[in-house]
Amino acid sequence: MSSPEQPTLIEYPCDFPIKIIGRVGSLPGSLPGAASLEHGRQEFTQAVLMIVKRHAPDYDEANMEVRISKKNTYLSLTCTIRAVSRQQLDALYQELCDHPLVLMVL
Repeated sequence: MSSPEQPTLIEYPCDFPIKIIGRVGSLPGSLPGAASLEHGRQEFTQAVLMIVKRHAPDYDEANMEVRISKKNTYLSLTCTIRAVSRQQLDALYQELCDHPLVLMVL
């Protein structure tokens, strides 16, 4: 017996913000200091960007909002994509959540 598709409150296509949070400072085995922090920021940002562009090829990285925590431990990226379907969002969320540098996706 097939189940009907679950109703959604989102009308597609739409602009949809996704916040991705990762730990970039004070990682075990990492070098102390600003160089390590910058490397962590770049690595996390590039990893997230690759995943987002795989699911939303038209995403413009210039629109990515970047925030670092007060203690330079966590980095928050907000990517507002043009979502075209629930399946697209589900696949994007799943791949982001599966990445080892990602702590949380909202």
